[in-house]
Amino acid sequence: MKHLLAFLIVLFSIQTVFSQIEPVKWSTEVEKISDTEYNLIYKADIEDHWHLYSQTLPEGGAIPTEFIYNEDALKNDFKLVGKAIESESITKFDKVFQMDLTYFDNAATFTQKIELNDSNISQIEAEISYQACDDARCIFESEIVTFPLKEGQSQVFEPVKWSSEIKKLSDSEYQLIYTADLDEKWHIYSQKNTSLDGPIATEFTFNDINKDYELVGKVEESKSVTKYENAFKMDVTYFENKAIFTQKIKVLNPALNKIEAEVLFQACDDTKCLAPTSFEFINNLDGTEALIETTKIDAENLEKSRQLDLNITGWDNYKQEEVKEKTNFGIFILGFIGGLIVLLTPCVFPMIPLTVSFFTKSAENSQKGIANAILYGFFILLIYVLLSLPFHFLDSLDPEILNTISTNVWLNIIFFLILGFFAFSFFGFYEITLPASWGNKMDEKSSSIGGFIGIFFMALTLAIVSFSCTGPILGSLLAGSLTSDGGAMQLTAGMSGFGLALALPFTLFAMFPKWLNALPKSGGWLNSVKVVLGFLELAMAFKFLSNADLVSHWGLLKREIFLGIWIILGIGLFLYLIGKIKFPHDSPLKKLSFLRISTAVLVISFVIYIAPGILKNPTWDLTALSGFPPPISYSIYEKDSECPLGLDCYKDLDEGIAAAKAANKPIMLDFTGWACVNCRKMEEQVWSQSKIYKILKEEYIIISLYVDDRKELPKEEQFKYVKPNGNLKNIRTIGDKWATLQTLNFQNNSQPFYVLLNHNMELLNHTTAYTPNADEYFEWLQKGVENFKK
Repeated sequence: MKHLLAFLIVLFSIQTVFSQIEPVKWSTEVEKISDTEYNLIYKADIEDHWHLYSQTLPEGGAIPTEFIYNEDALKNDFKLVGKAIESESITKFDKVFQMDLTYFDNAATFTQKIELNDSNISQIEAEISYQACDDARCIFESEIVTFPLKEGQSQVFEPVKWSSEIKKLSDSEYQLIYTADLDEKWHIYSQKNTSLDGPIATEFTFNDINKDYELVGKVEESKSVTKYENAFKMDVTYFENKAIFTQKIKVLNPALNKIEAEVLFQACDDTKCLAPTSFEFINNLDGTEALIETTKIDAENLEKSRQLDLNITGWDNYKQEEVKEKTNFGIFILGFIGGLIVLLTPCVFPMIPLTVSFFTKSAENSQKGIANAILYGFFILLIYVLLSLPFHFLDSLDPEILNTISTNVWLNIIFFLILGFFAFSFFGFYEITLPASWGNKMDEKSSSIGGFIGIFFMALTLAIVSFSCTGPILGSLLAGSLTSDGGAMQLTAGMSGFGLALALPFTLFAMFPKWLNALPKSGGWLNSVKVVLGFLELAMAFKFLSNADLVSHWGLLKREIFLGIWIILGIGLFLYLIGKIKFPHDSPLKKLSFLRISTAVLVISFVIYIAPGILKNPTWDLTALSGFPPPISYSIYEKDSECPLGLDCYKDLDEGIAAAKAANKPIMLDFTGWACVNCRKMEEQVWSQSKIYKILKEEYIIISLYVDDRKELPKEEQFKYVKPNGNLKNIRTIGDKWATLQTLNFQNNSQPFYVLLNHNMELLNHTTAYTPNADEYFEWLQKGVENFKK
């Protein structure tokens, strides 16, 4: 509760945020007592009707004024003598915080005595952290000040001086040169520093909205120094004295007369680092130069970064629920089923008896043949597991990277095109194969090497030559894993299931050769399996196009249009199964088998099931398909609400909290996504239950925050989020903002993710994620209401 109430007032004082009120102005003085003793004097000039709080306040009240010093400096350069002494203050009962608080009106003075350990130091740097309030609002600020211990010492550090020039190389090519002159003992960091825990690397951004020119290569930099730096506990690369950066460009628009660029950098010396700073350049192509003043990152950006921290309290009251993975076992089973399906394709099925016969005949005895077959199966499994490992590297870079990949519009379009391409391959219009030389090469290796390694190359040969049938299934598995919440681990689980299903027959039939007699003979039915898979691939392809459409709000694949496409595909598959449609490589259909007829009945039943979904008021709600079609609210028909099921919800955090206060209702934060399958399942299968719908409608204010919304924030709301380690992240889109807020406050980046809060940002129950059990979810919501009323 320490900083909670004050922070909330800051967060919702919109007028304060936008008008940049500065009710407290700080100044400093230094009083020399002896050669080694000084008084550091902080003076606060406070505007009328505002007050600044004391250093000592009771827990749960306002934020006390605090003076923060560099820990290394306190160890090596100087020490504090006692605590900072305050001027006369006022103690009164505060109605806002409902307690006695000590504060200052008009002016305040704080005096901190220090004793030098090193008589050669010339200045002391400190940070003032404070809160100021009037009768209606509060602000929370921090300010860095410097005390010069020698006369004439400047309190403003400007250790980096930037300059730039432009050289004409030809009629259309130019070289931009940016030079940083560094004060002694100061340095800035190379672009090569990529560690999130290290210093902020120098970064150049070129403003070319109209595509008037193109960059030729990357920004090149002058010679740098790489050393171990104690501050970051790692090797870092930096520049001393001078740094020169060059960028070659090619002009595409002859009317272009200037180049705009921005550099982001951080300057440090041996004891401290300054806040990240940006510097903007405007270079005219005729050689003249205009500079724009530097802008401090820690002003507006730091304040906006703080606003993302909700200061959630109440964690100790409720056991934090482990986020239930969307069952790695579940996707393992899906992968296993995919592997079984692939066994029934013409690329794989005929190879089973051939391969098994090879092991049983070539081995000196049956036991050795069985051992080799088991090893062969193991290598098949291993190959598919290894294919998933590179995605774990992506997962380790950033907790949000796979979510960013999965919701990327162009990636979803690429998946749509790839699955469509695979589908027409299954229809028989063309074959997708890896280069034949690869398979021949692996086959040669397996024959020439023999033994343990030879069997591995045999397994690799199978993977390559069967790619035309396994590729489409693996492509679906890859796309499905990247667009789910489980990321790389789910991909590995799916690949493991796929590889195991593919490997089992070769091992089992080698152990029990007589089983081969029970296998059906190869024939036209194998091609029919491929065609059916082609229809399924095409249906899945439109799911990825739908994801792109939802995230970008194009309005191309509304719910009814999506279902209409599936109905058309279902009718097409039905006609194929009953012999009314034929594809290349299909054998003549003499009669309809029982399996073909029963499959056709299932398909047409599915079409009948989803057909009412294209109507304005369908006769049933298609809960069995929840998560696949677009949400009910994304419709060609006009809906009363954009929220799921017509519930009242807010898509802006501030508006939602204000509504909750006005209605005196608890808050449910709903971290969701336009392309989140489990989110739609929760809304359409769980939220639609009468008792849950009622409690959500009557008892809660729902705030739905879409972490994959690629719509750009207004320019004035975009900023660079300052991470706890000082690194920066661009907040450009609505999704960037809400994804960062979720990760920052709840150390979680999966969706759906639900949080119950009161108006003071206190938890009302443990957080929860995908909960398909309606009774369990209802009890969770009911407990939140009970705790809110307490």
